Amino acid sequence: MHNVTPMRVERTLIEKPSVLVVDDDDSARSYLWDFLSSRGYDVQCVDSGEQALRRFSNGRQPSVMLLDIRMPHVGGLDVLAQMADAGRHVPSIVLSGVDQVSTVVKAMRLGALDYLLKPFDERELETAIESALKHCHATDPSLSEIAFPSSNRRMLHIRSICEQVAPADVPVLILGESGAGKEVLARYIHARSGRDHPFVKVNCAALPSDLLESELFGHERGAFTGAMRDKPGKFEIAGEGTIMLDEIAEMHPLLQAKLLHILQDGEYARLGGTRTLRSEARILAATNKNLEELVANGAFREDLYFRLNVITVEVPPLRDRPEDIVPLCRRFVDLYRTKYKSTVAQFPPELEQAFARNSWPGNVRELENAVKRYLILPDLNHALAELQRPGAHRSSSAVPAPQESRSLKELSASAAERAEKEVILRTLDEVNWNRKQAARQLNICYKSLLNKLRRWQLGGRFESDAEDTEETHAATAESGL
Repeated sequence: MHNVTPMRVERTLIEKPSVLVVDDDDSARSYLWDFLSSRGYDVQCVDSGEQALRRFSNGRQPSVMLLDIRMPHVGGLDVLAQMADAGRHVPSIVLSGVDQVSTVVKAMRLGALDYLLKPFDERELETAIESALKHCHATDPSLSEIAFPSSNRRMLHIRSICEQVAPADVPVLILGESGAGKEVLARYIHARSGRDHPFVKVNCAALPSDLLESELFGHERGAFTGAMRDKPGKFEIAGEGTIMLDEIAEMHPLLQAKLLHILQDGEYARLGGTRTLRSEARILAATNKNLEELVANGAFREDLYFRLNVITVEVPPLRDRPEDIVPLCRRFVDLYRTKYKSTVAQFPPELEQAFARNSWPGNVRELENAVKRYLILPDLNHALAELQRPGAHRSSSAVPAPQESRSLKELSASAAERAEKEVILRTLDEVNWNRKQAARQLNICYKSLLNKLRRWQLGGRFESDAEDTEETHAATAESGL
């Protein structure tokens, strides 16, 4: 494969995500196709909610969906509701010609990430799409499906505490290292709380202080430059559900005071507004920092700390619960083998043993990524060698990778092909296994890609050439070309 490196492919994937436009207005679809295509997005268009749902049922999922609210028969809210019922997670931005906060709140409680009022500013649209793409890469809904596959005594004790605390209307402070499973624990509490309203997560470190205030509490039209309409905040969207404030230690002291007011009185106001709003959301806060030290140093409000610290749960790092490693591996295999069209039914015993000996400084998230890599590239020798590479962490003597008597030239060729295979499979996964689109992004000819897949005996995972051609023609027709 010429002129392709993993770095280049990563950059291409960021530059050309797919956007599905769902709007019954011909002029709106044409405008969005022209504008987004000129910005480097791979754009497809459909003119009804029924067509959008049909695409999803066929397994064709875009990176982001732009969804009109008002359409005949199946409107935007209906699409979101049916997707939620089917357990489909597509980052969605709702479009509407009617400025109704109640509609915004309903759409976002059904899973929409943002809401744009027609006619919208082009910069506003680009910002919303970029935010949705970051949300897509930063979160993985399937991780929340892991329901404590643990025999560790500390984890079993934590589960018992969470089950007792879940129905109570009190804050919970969740401590632990990055990647240890704090969000999983928060979702576990919410799932057992009996609250019908949504679980809403906000990363307090992801936004500057002024934007975080708007994200949490909403803003009124004219509150700041670019505030063209009223927008509800996450507390309003959560309703009587649960709001998780991740990385709470990074919150600015001024916002800490506003959060304290909500905890004390259940009241707040939108940015730039005077009307008092009430919050019934249950607050879960998480951090990997030592809040007591921050309080002592004056970096975190003592009164807020005491308000949050009603119930505290500390998730132990994975190295302190090695008996959980193999059950987690098996759970991740079950979660991802279908998504990655993997031939792996279960982990080889020697790989499970090697994983169990590793200390996993990145905790559960690092383990999850290692399992994903093996599902995509089921090369046992390579997986074992990854644990042996410089910088890898092992809690005891690791299982050595099997060695073969091979020349340096053969080893170099094998490593190059393995890297090439990883890049191609990653690209195919990003474009929902559309080979023509993958070939374009990889900057290789379609026939060359097919030959590589046949050589690796991966042709059976994909559609036939005829079906692929038919899909390409259908996509072109939908886009109005």
